[in-house]
Amino acid sequence: MHTPPLRLLPWTTPEGNPCYLSTDSGRSRLSLLADDIEAAQLDSGEQVLAGARAVLSDPGAGERAVRFALTRAAESLEDVLRVAVSRGARVGTGDR
Repeated sequence: MHTPPLRLLPWTTPEGNPCYLSTDSGRSRLSLLADDIEAAQLDSGEQVLAGARAVLSDPGAGERAVRFALTRAAESLEDVLRVAVSRGARVGTGDR
C-alpha cells in the first residue's frame, strides 16, 4: 500500500512551525483551501514585487519606504519559497 507524502501547507503554527497535511486526495477540502491560499500568496508576491520595484526606482524614497518594501518582500519570498517546496515535493504524485 502506497502512503502519499505529507503536504507542506502554506501556513505555519502560531509558533512559526510548518504545518503538514496527510490525505489520500489532492481534492480534499483542506487541500483545496491550501491551493487557494497558495494562489493568493503568489498574487500578493507579484504585488509586493511591483511595489518594491517602484520604491527602488524612486531616488527620493526614504529609509522608511525602503525598509517597508524590503520587509514585505522578505515576507513574500518566504511564502513563495514555501509554495515552491510544497509543490516540488508533490511533482509526480498526481497532486498539484
